[in-house]
Amino acid sequence: MSPSKVTFLGTGTSQGIPMIACDCTVCQSTDERDKRLRVSVHIEIGGKSFIIDTGPDFRQQVLRAGIKRLDAVLYTHEHKDHTAGMDDVRGFNFHQQSSIPLYARAQVIEQLKREFAYAFGDNKYPGVPEIDVYEIDGKPFTVQGIDIQPIFVKHYYLDVLGFRFGNFAYVTDANSIAQEEQDKLRNLDVLVINALRKTTHVSHFTLAEALELIANLQPKQAYITHISHQMGLHSTVQKELPPNVFLAYDGLVLNS
Repeated sequence: MSPSKVTFLGTGTSQGIPMIACDCTVCQSTDERDKRLRVSVHIEIGGKSFIIDTGPDFRQQVLRAGIKRLDAVLYTHEHKDHTAGMDDVRGFNFHQQSSIPLYARAQVIEQLKREFAYAFGDNKYPGVPEIDVYEIDGKPFTVQGIDIQPIFVKHYYLDVLGFRFGNFAYVTDANSIAQEEQDKLRNLDVLVINALRKTTHVSHFTLAEALELIANLQPKQAYITHISHQMGLHSTVQKELPPNVFLAYDGLVLNS
């Protein structure tokens, strides 16, 4: 099963755009497509509502997108720009009168326990996030009837998970993908892949590297996310891309 709707909640890098104290052309742009919160995506599939990563802009993103229900959170990895907003699942606890399932690798769960120890204690203070934590690895898993295929990618030396739902896949914070994992990304209608900037970076694909991967995997469409201010203006970069490749932007909605 593939998503019926995908909403890009955030498409920026760890510092977002505009970046604090930066006067570059991109950070000063008035084009809304150049204003990027930390990377996250909302997946509507089979009547369920999933969010991948709860970064520091999570509350703002959910309010902006008008998301009223959350059935699960999937975590790609433990970096702060992907986990810092976990506390704000409390709003869904109150609204739904239920706990929120979180799916993550063991190392991510350990990081959440350190950062949000108050949510994991035996004697919880009233009002802390109510969560159910489920450990995942590279094996396919099912969340409320939805089959999900994890994809292992490398973020420098750190293992990060991408996720495939039917013919849609989402990969962020990667600079290499092993061949056996690339094989899990074939025959896609839509591939979302990160590209930080045009120049080399130690832990992220460049635009050229992402385009090479897209050309190899041959999805019908591809969207670039996790974009820094060093990439350039959205209006300029989009004109340089192949016809089936697009720079994602905050608020972009894909309907199937």
